[in-house]
Amino acid sequence: MKITAIRAHRVELPLHEGTYKWSGGNAVTIFDSTVIAVETDAGITGYGEVCPLGSAYLPSYAEGVRTGLKEIGPKLLGLDPRDLAVLNQRMDQAMRGHPYVKSGIDVACWDILGKATGLPVVTLLGGRFGADFKLYRAISQESPAEMAKRVHQYRAEGYTKFQLKVGSDPDTDIDRIKACAAELQRGDVLIADANTGWLMHEAARVVDAVRDIDVYIEQPCMSYEECLAIRRRTARPFILDEVIDSLAAVLKGQADLAMDVINLKISKVGGLTKAKQIRDLCQALGIAMTIEDTWGGDIATSAIAHLAHSTPPELLFSATDFNSYVTRSIAEGGPTRNHGRMAASTAPGLGVTPRAEVIGPTVVNITG
Repeated sequence: MKITAIRAHRVELPLHEGTYKWSGGNAVTIFDSTVIAVETDAGITGYGEVCPLGSAYLPSYAEGVRTGLKEIGPKLLGLDPRDLAVLNQRMDQAMRGHPYVKSGIDVACWDILGKATGLPVVTLLGGRFGADFKLYRAISQESPAEMAKRVHQYRAEGYTKFQLKVGSDPDTDIDRIKACAAELQRGDVLIADANTGWLMHEAARVVDAVRDIDVYIEQPCMSYEECLAIRRRTARPFILDEVIDSLAAVLKGQADLAMDVINLKISKVGGLTKAKQIRDLCQALGIAMTIEDTWGGDIATSAIAHLAHSTPPELLFSATDFNSYVTRSIAEGGPTRNHGRMAASTAPGLGVTPRAEVIGPTVVNITG
């Protein structure tokens, strides 16, 4: 089997709630997502999706996905898409860095491998643990009262884990955490995610002010070293996200006891192949994980579901269902939330088929 073509489609994903806000005054109203199709001479086509969280979150941006595909795509024609290690080596040789560009191709090739073997990707990633898994809900940065109302709303939808977007004025963030904590019921989990938004002195004030609240602190500062310093000043459980981008980063964090949980984003590390490597390392080291991506629709959410569902429940801190945040379904067969839980498809591959009328025309067309 050989890759004969790589095509990309640009699709806009509006949000149900209008705007998603996080640290630094950043906000997105319509997500710019890229659907990637990898075609083969066996008549099997695999699909992936990459949707950066704007251009100010990580070193990635939507148009960069499509531009990068034009650079590395021609160098992948003729490869067997089932040879995932070979494929990833070729991509890394063709372009240093830019893992988000490579992610959609890698995911599409896992989709092909599943379709070729007649197996769902969850089976290829290690097997399905249980019937489903828990989700978290991200709560966009608003006033303390409005965010507390969202906790109440989302609990009624079945969620029990709530990730608050903080990382702005420390006093307001303290009020946000306290207001939302007051809404919690027994068994609920609260995460204060600063998305690198605090300076060290601000983070120090916040973690001290919430020292008696049952809340997880996530990625308070920009650098690993700053986060580690704050970690050592608080007894609250600690999550690292933006700085966890490789096996080496996980090993360093484990050696320094820098975190209790990591956030593993598929496109941040370059696709399912490298995400699985990190997941398996965390499993061996006993590090809990939230498995997700930067954003996306049905295809990205499906990839999340397969990786999350193949992760031992005791190490799966949470996962996310981004396709429920947006107003457009871009593929048939996408996983759906059921009372705060989700399951991976049992169909071969990712189990999704893009809706041609939604994803629109081809904007990148790479053929031999």
